[in-house]
Amino acid sequence: MFPSVALRWHFLYTMLSVGGCTLEEKFENLMVQKLSLKVELNDQINPNLYQEYDVKRGLRYSDGRGVLVGLTQVGDVVGYEVRDGKKIAVPGKLIYRGYDIEDLIRDTVSHDEFGFEQTAYLLLFGELPTVQQLQEFKTLLGSRRTLPDNFTEDMIMKAPSPDIMNKLARSVLASYSYDSHAEDFSVSNILRQCIELIARFSTFSAYAYQAKRRYYDGRSMYIHNPVPELSTAENFLRLIRSDKHYTKLEAETLDLALILHAEHGGGNNSTFSIHVVSSTDTDTYSAIASAVGSLKGRRHGGANIKVMEMMDNIKENVKDWGNEEEIKAYLRKIVRKEANDRSGLIYGQGHAVYTISDPRAILLREKAGELAKEKGFMDEYNFYKTIDRLAPLVIQEEKNSDKKICTNVDFYSGFVYSMLNIPRELYTPIFAISRIAGWAAHRMEEVIAGGRIYRPAYKSVLPSKEFIPMEDRT
Repeated sequence: MFPSVALRWHFLYTMLSVGGCTLEEKFENLMVQKLSLKVELNDQINPNLYQEYDVKRGLRYSDGRGVLVGLTQVGDVVGYEVRDGKKIAVPGKLIYRGYDIEDLIRDTVSHDEFGFEQTAYLLLFGELPTVQQLQEFKTLLGSRRTLPDNFTEDMIMKAPSPDIMNKLARSVLASYSYDSHAEDFSVSNILRQCIELIARFSTFSAYAYQAKRRYYDGRSMYIHNPVPELSTAENFLRLIRSDKHYTKLEAETLDLALILHAEHGGGNNSTFSIHVVSSTDTDTYSAIASAVGSLKGRRHGGANIKVMEMMDNIKENVKDWGNEEEIKAYLRKIVRKEANDRSGLIYGQGHAVYTISDPRAILLREKAGELAKEKGFMDEYNFYKTIDRLAPLVIQEEKNSDKKICTNVDFYSGFVYSMLNIPRELYTPIFAISRIAGWAAHRMEEVIAGGRIYRPAYKSVLPSKEFIPMEDRT
């Protein structure tokens, strides 16, 4: 018997003595627990069978490369090249519609403007906007940030959630009821729906957070109206703060994070969800909600929170942040499953595609330095940079591997959000506020170019059984 199952048998025998619920509820809970044991035992699959049948678990080859299941013109993630059948590591690049993300950000900085809106335009329409086109697009987004009449009261305040991502998904689905053309599958209508969702994701998330503060944290709730002339980053900071105030550097830093997270190719789980669900010819709101549900998962969008929890643990146990030997010693304990959550993982290290470097991490690290200087967090920033440098080396030494490992964007994004005084429950929603731009582009691409429902195969490894009549079952 599996150890976890054995422990749960012990739980079953002690459950009836637990207080706080009626006898009927105790027996119902006991029934559910017994049934869950059946599920847990029956749904075990021998791991060796995956290799025997050459199953690409997680749609990945054994070397970590993703199985090619589609084509896209939206974005690309470059971390290696394949030469003579072998993967060769190269410096990471993130490409939006053929343009290097570094060039897009360089242009944003040189013009001293917020760049997420230009990024969204590029992802949706496949070309860089002129000054007039960008202004018109910003105006359109600004006019759509305010939620429909009674939406805030009926869909957010009356049913608050302790998890903002769940509330965000519900807000997306609820938008269907406020759309008189929800089932219009013309390209122009789907584009209109996507633009409205890009505009409103920051408002959905901010208001869901305010409701959570009020009903779950017992704190004051502030509902501010979006300002059409402000950027997505500015509006979000304004909506989550009681005084509505923010500095230019704060807004610039959040804007950079939004640009960096807006798109990451078609193979990441949430974007793949968009393609899969859109291929069924369902409505925009159902497709986007599926991506929100995917992003919420701890293996996907919640990674920066795992980094922050790990860093809390490291800071508690490493007394001298400037002592590299002490830092390395504790990182070794983490890899050996002797510290932190005993997973053996140094969160924020490694990536499915990037090998030598994650360009997003490099760009965000530079901006984090500016913000740390303004906010007085330079000691902590230098501590992060030291771990950034040492962690890949420790992992290689402990695993006795020459596999190249780089720090990924999650390592710095949580730290940046903490310096912006953004609560942790909003970290993953910020990811969604950004990634909705990429999701929308992929939704449009699947509707226009897909044309075939996704239908992968699963190999049944269940043996045939002789049917037993009801009266003969024991």
